[in-house]
Amino acid sequence: MGPTLRFMWEDWADQSLGLPCYETSGAAGADIRANLAPSDRSAGITLAPMARIIVATGLRIEIPQGFEVQIRPRSGLALKHGISLPNTPGTIDSDYRGPLGVALINLGAAPYTIAHGDRIAQMIIAPVVQARFELADSLSDTARGTGGFGSTGRS
Repeated sequence: MGPTLRFMWEDWADQSLGLPCYETSGAAGADIRANLAPSDRSAGITLAPMARIIVATGLRIEIPQGFEVQIRPRSGLALKHGISLPNTPGTIDSDYRGPLGVALINLGAAPYTIAHGDRIAQMIIAPVVQARFELADSLSDTARGTGGFGSTGRS
């Protein structure tokens, strides 16, 4: 069993939408729904091509120390409509307690309307390892060496 994430509803949120959930037993990501402000619920929010917006979920989250939540696009929205995240994957740190919003971008050619209750992204919980950083006079040699972008073959 994995870690427990704790949530609180915003005062204005539609609690009938429920918490993020895994749609199948093998799902790695739990779906997150758009929980629009009451004034936007009937019409939804239309996202023009190349426009960005933060979509509310109506939730605040508490992530256990030593973990992060990664917010990722939903493949169906990306393929069918060009809806993605401009910062994919987005990271939510364990010490954040503010509103959970999802940054979306419309990479498609047509406007897209986000309806109240739509599944807009997925969340993955992942362990976090914090590294130490130190300055060195030299670095070890490798077969790749200083070869950068595309240096290991056809790109």
